[in-house]
This record gives sequence, C-alpha cells and structure tokens, in this order.
Amino acid sequence: MSQPFLFDIPRSIEDYLVVLDDFIEREIKPLEAQDDNIRFFDHRREHARTDWDRDGLPREEWEALLTEMRRRADAAGHFRYALPEEFGGQNGSNLAMARIREYLASKGLGLHNDLQNETSIVGNLMTPMMLRDFGTAEQQSRWMEPLLQGEMGWCFGLTEAAHGSDATWMETRAERTTRDGVDGWLITGEKMWTTGLHKASHVLVFARHSGEDGSPKGIGCFVTSTKAAGFEIGEYLWTFNMPTDHPHCTLKEVFVPDSDVLGNVDQGLRVAMHFVHESRIRQAASSLGAAQYCLDETFAYTKERAPFGKPLSTNQGIQFPLVELQTEAEMLRLLIYKTAAQMDQMDKVDVAKKLTDKVSMCNYRANRLVCDAADTAMQFHGGIGYSRHKPFEHIYRHHRRYRITEGAEEIQLRKIAGVLYGFVS
Repeated sequence: MSQPFLFDIPRSIEDYLVVLDDFIEREIKPLEAQDDNIRFFDHRREHARTDWDRDGLPREEWEALLTEMRRRADAAGHFRYALPEEFGGQNGSNLAMARIREYLASKGLGLHNDLQNETSIVGNLMTPMMLRDFGTAEQQSRWMEPLLQGEMGWCFGLTEAAHGSDATWMETRAERTTRDGVDGWLITGEKMWTTGLHKASHVLVFARHSGEDGSPKGIGCFVTSTKAAGFEIGEYLWTFNMPTDHPHCTLKEVFVPDSDVLGNVDQGLRVAMHFVHESRIRQAASSLGAAQYCLDETFAYTKERAPFGKPLSTNQGIQFPLVELQTEAEMLRLLIYKTAAQMDQMDKVDVAKKLTDKVSMCNYRANRLVCDAADTAMQFHGGIGYSRHKPFEHIYRHHRRYRITEGAEEIQLRKIAGVLYGFVS
C-alpha cells in the first residue's frame, strides 16, 4: 500500500510563472504578432507550417521563428531552466517542470509553447542531460554548448521498422574496426522515426555489437554524424500531425570512432532510458494542461451558446461529460504533482524501482484525457469546433501521438500490472 506523502508547490515556482507571463507578454507576443507570424497559430497553421512540396517538412520560416523564440528565451534565462547551473540553468526540479509545462500548455496555442515539436520558452532539453550524465569531459567540452546553442542537433535512432517497443531485439549491428589508425565501429542497419533528422547533425544510433537478442547488454549508443559516408536519409513518413520530420535512415558500414560512443558501450540502452521517467511526467503535465485548456474553453462556450432559447450548460447531456473530464483532470493533477515531488527526493535508481508504475499511470491517463477533452470540445462547439478556426483538432492530432510514443499506453499498462502483481521487482 502506498504511504501518505504530503507536499506543497513552493511559492517560488508560482512566482516564476508570473515571471514567465511577463516575458511572454513583453517578448513573445509581439514576435508572434509581427510579420503575420500569427498564421502559424490561427486557422492557417497547418499550411503555414508545412512545406507540402518538400516531403511535408517544416517550412524554413516556421523553424526560423522557433529558433528566434528559443534565442530570446535563452537570453532571458528561461530556456535552460531545467538544467544544472553549470550549464546556465536554474536546477529546475521535476515538480517545477511539471507545474510549468502544465501551465504553459493550459494557455493554448502560441509561440510560447508549441508542443507539436516540443519547443517551449522553458526547454525540455533531455539530450544535454544525457551528455552530462554519460559523456566524458572531452565530449562535454566538444558538444554541450553547441547543443544548447542549436549549432548541433541530436535525434534518436532507436526504433526500427520491425522493432519498436522491443528495442532489445534491434537488428542494427556494430562491428569493431580500425580506420586510419583510429579505433571505432562500423554501423550497419536502419532506423525509423528519427524525428528532426532534416536538421540534425548527429543521430544517437543504438546498435547491437554483442550479446543475445532480447538482452539489454551488448547494445551501444553511437553518436553518428549525418554527414558520414554510408549514412542515408530515406522517406519522410507523412503523419496524422503535420508538418512531418520523421524519416527512415539507413547505415551501410558507417564509421563511428570510440571517442563518439556515449556511455558504456555495453550499456547503451541506459542512455536511451535514462530520462524516461522525467520525460513521461513532463509529457503528462503538458497533456493535462492542454486538456484543461479544452475544458475551460468548452465550459465558457456552453454557458454562452443558447440554442432553443437556453444555454447549452443547462442540459445534463452537456454537464455530465464535462464534469467527468474535469474530475479526472483534478485527480490527475494531484497524482502528477505528487509523483514529480517524490521523484525530486530520490535518485534515478530508486525512481525506477519505486515510482515507475506511478509515472506510467500519470502518462497514459493524461494522454487519454487530452484526447477525450479535445474530442468533447469539438463536439460541444459543433461545426466551428470541428473547423481549424478552433485549436481543438490541432491539440487532438498532436497529443494523439503520445499514446504511442514515449512507450505505448499498452506497454505502460503492462508495466503497472507488473508492479501490482509483483512480476517486476
């Protein structure tokens, strides 16, 4: 049985939200309004963001706007908030990041927080933390600041066409070799869903070099240059949520020197899983915030809309579905905050042992909630809700992917069951 756990959200976190609001009004809203940049957020957003004639990639103007937003946020000291002070951050806690991400998502669509591509004035920034915890001093010196400045870009090469959730069965292989007197590895295989590869300088390619299929040992994390001989970008997959930057890629004897192996070469999956709990709790908070936005908009609309001479809100057929969604939002909010606060009091090993089921509960339920809330908002707003003049379809399309990525909800349900039934110790 879970033990009682009491916590408060520190006043400092709530005060910081006021600081963020001031920054948004002073720096971000004017940028969003100038040069018709609002086209990226109003009913024109999908067309404005998508280069339909270039494999459905994000338009250059859209990505340039996001880059400027990140630059301003970094200059103001917000972008690196979650990072340690040594990297220019503010040592943001898991509880703080959960509260911030929920709050920013609850404000609706805007340049301050565009979750379609995980871009926010307060960055999530998982790869710099991986570099801090697994990189050598030489790697950190070489890569850290370029990553934070956007001069380098890393994307994940874990999933394969035949292997998604079962990463330990991957078919991409690494073989020991020496080239021009430099020890390293030859990587051969294929990856898919390498999001951001059109701009990335490197892919974190996970490849097996030893051990048996199904074993987590014998898999390395190879920081692979996208310019290396034998590395090719294939088809970009068009998705429910556009624009798309999710291609296949193939590697044919691509050379990676030992100096570009991240972490223990036998324990590369630890790199991939290192921030899974932090990522899932933050994603849950974002989904909760977006769900709350949909609910708030629908509560307001159903009080104003008055067909047949009375507001929609007087009908129990309207009230009860919204009450159920709001009730779930309130319960999830407490569970997300509690879990994030508990994570702040444990090291990563204990989080994985003691909280992995709670993190999964938060994640899969929040991702379902936002889809249900967005769908209900569309329904209760009627025709205008279905149109792109309201943001609900955009929110639904974006957050629907979270029920598959970051661990499909079926995988998370299995994890929770494993804890409850004692299959996982």
